[in-house]
Formats: sequence, C-alpha cells, structure tokens
Amino acid sequence: MGKRMNKKKIAAAVSLATVLMGTTLGCGGEGGGTTEGQAGEGKKPYEGVALRLVGANHPWTESIKPLIPEFEKETGMTVNLEQYFEDQLTQKITVEFTSGSQSIDVFMIRPLQEGKQFVQNGWVATLDKASSDQEWDLNDFTKSSIGSLQTSDQKLFGVPVVTEREILYYRKDLFEQHNLQPPQTLEEMMEIAKKLHDPSNEFYGFVSRGQRSPAVTQFSSFLYAMGGDFMQDGQATLNTPEAIEAFQYYGDMLKDYGPPGVLNMSWPQAAGVFAQGKVAMYTDADSVFPNMTDPSKSEVSDKVGFAVFPAGPKGQHPYNVTSWGLAINAKSKQQDAAWEFIRWATSKEITAKVQAEGNPGPRQSVWETEEGKQAFPDGLVDVINQSNEIGKSYDRPLIINVGQARDAIGSIIVKAITGEDVAKAAEEANKQFQELLDKESK
Repeated sequence: MGKRMNKKKIAAAVSLATVLMGTTLGCGGEGGGTTEGQAGEGKKPYEGVALRLVGANHPWTESIKPLIPEFEKETGMTVNLEQYFEDQLTQKITVEFTSGSQSIDVFMIRPLQEGKQFVQNGWVATLDKASSDQEWDLNDFTKSSIGSLQTSDQKLFGVPVVTEREILYYRKDLFEQHNLQPPQTLEEMMEIAKKLHDPSNEFYGFVSRGQRSPAVTQFSSFLYAMGGDFMQDGQATLNTPEAIEAFQYYGDMLKDYGPPGVLNMSWPQAAGVFAQGKVAMYTDADSVFPNMTDPSKSEVSDKVGFAVFPAGPKGQHPYNVTSWGLAINAKSKQQDAAWEFIRWATSKEITAKVQAEGNPGPRQSVWETEEGKQAFPDGLVDVINQSNEIGKSYDRPLIINVGQARDAIGSIIVKAITGEDVAKAAEEANKQFQELLDKESK
C-alpha cells in the first residue's frame, strides 16, 4: 500500500471468494451477512466496525500497536487488541475456535506449530484476494516466507509478519588472526572448528543447540545440506543415508568441538557461551543477533561476523521460515474488515516501520531500503538477503503433532552427541515418527 490508503478501494464492493472448508471471505461464517460498516456520503469505509485482534506478546505486536490509530483514523474502524504469551495465545484461540466462536476476527499464528491443525480443522479463511491485489503485491514476499502459510493446494491462509533464517556467527578477530575465511562448506566448518578448538583454555570450536527438542530446528539446515529431509510423500525419512550422515555430522561437531553441557543447551545457553567469548562459531537463527552484538550482553560485541549457512554435498539450504503470521477466523462475520487490517499491517510502508525497530520482515523490497536495514548490522543484512533466495520454508516436520515429532527426531541428535549408534537410533525414531504420520493420515 502506498503512503496514503486508497479509500476508494476500501469502500469498493468486495467480490465473494471461496475460502477454506466452505467459508467465504467477505461473507463471514454461518448465518450469512456481515457486520461491516457501509461507506455512505461523508462516512469512512468501515465506520462503526469493531475488529477483534488477538496477538502474542512479541516485539512485532509492540511495534504495530502505536501505528494502529493511524489505521483507525483512515478507515473509521476500531481495533481491539488482546495480547497473550505464546502458549496462552494458542490455548485461547484453540478453545474459542473449537466452540465455533465468531468473535475473533484476526489473530497471530505460528504456521510451523499450528498451521496444519488450523487448516485441517477449517479454522482459517483462505485469502483469495491477496494474489490479485497488485498494489499490495504478494510477489514482494520472499517465496519461502509464504510457503508455510499455504494449504496443500497452494491457497494462502495467512500473511507472514516475522521471519528468521539459520546463519553462521563467527569470531572475526580469530579468523583474521589465523588467516581464515568463513567456511563455505560443512567440511570446511569442521576443519576450522578442529583448528580453533582449545578446551584446555576453555575455548571451543563450535556450538549450537544440543537440547533434545530445541535442537531439531537448527539441525534442519544440516539435514537439507546433506540431501535429507524429515519426510517425503507421507513417509518418514529419518533413517536414509543422507539423514544419518547429517545426524552424525551434527553430533560429531558438538561432541568433539562443543563446550561442556551442550545437551542442556537451547538457544539462550548456546548464545550465552558465544557471547562470553568462549566459542569460535555458532549456528542459530539470525533473530538472536542482539545477544551477541549488544555490548551490555556480549563480551565480543564488536568481534561478531555473520555468514550464510555453509553448503553440504547437496548444496546450501538454510531454513528461511515465518515464525509469525496474521490470519482470519473462518467464522468471523467481518472478513472484509479483517483483510483490510492485514493488508495495511503487512503493506510495504508498515512493514518498513516495524522492521526499522528490529522485527525481521518478509518483504524483499524492504530489505533493500535504508529504513529496512537500519536496525541490523551491515554484514547481517547481506547474509539475510542471500539466505532469502535459497532458504527452505520449514525447520521442522509440518504435521499436527509437531511436539512429538521433535522429541523423536531430537532423540537421534542426543545419541549422536553422546557417541551412540546413530543408525540404530535413526531406525527407532523413524518408526515412532511414521506412527505419528500414519495416525494423522487416517
């Protein structure tokens, strides 16, 4: 959307669009009709409409909140925002949607956690108007950011607002001291880790997440680089040669070149060890960069380098995922107004404003503006732009019981780190994972 909202477009009659599970965008859910404001002479297009927005306690929400009055002034709409912690948000939405509630209009969604369940249950409206809205410009969103917000038949059910990619953090000073370049391949990364590993002086070559379930998302980029995946055509693929090679590599890196206690490390602990100046390289999401570059949190804040995740035998495939998106309740009777809010909140102008406060967004054009870059280190922006072109849209299996799946996959990672039989662990976990897939396919 441009600098000013197009009031004529807002006020225009909205054509009916078929949506998920028989829901129609602009028509609401059961019962037909809408409660949209009608634009009469001198009236704003959504005068009198009260929109219920349910969101997370998240930096994106805090950034969009002070901008909402601008939207309300232009449209005449009132936006009632409710905020909850992540798990509370999921629980609240699930309870309301299960009861058939129509009162939630727009909500924040974690597509990799809840997307498949919400789609399968018919809780989200598909956004059929998005692809034809040239001014809003769906093509400006990176392909991988959209991927997890599409149904199996490629219908959009949400719009991304926050994205992240797996990258490599490294110590620039040490690399310069040893005349090293950031590793281009996983093989090179292991060689550098071995060279810089010095446990007798409490310095370690590499760190990443080693805790069972949290490790899975960061392991995913290693898996893709080796040519593996979690599943294919409904079949678990944790025991393929490519997957076993990835598990073995990840386990060896943390076992041979990682710090003590890595099995208890999720991202805060791993980032903390790097920030204390005790590790040469660290792989994790680009969104955690302030923990390494903020002088109040990091002892090496001015020594942090950023690099695209290294390539494996099958190429360079870091995840590039949408951690949060916006969706519309399939039963909302205010779907036209709900879409107008999403259209505004994810426009180029508003995306640039919230990204300027450190919220990494999904629009490629914004990453190319000074406003979009200003909250991020220069070197990191270059890495993000490169990763946007090659990233995969998921960092975990896209199933309903994703928590159980992560536990099964994580069990292989743990056994790889502790030096146990990886192939045997993969076979056992693959059976568990396949059982989950079979249950969901019934």
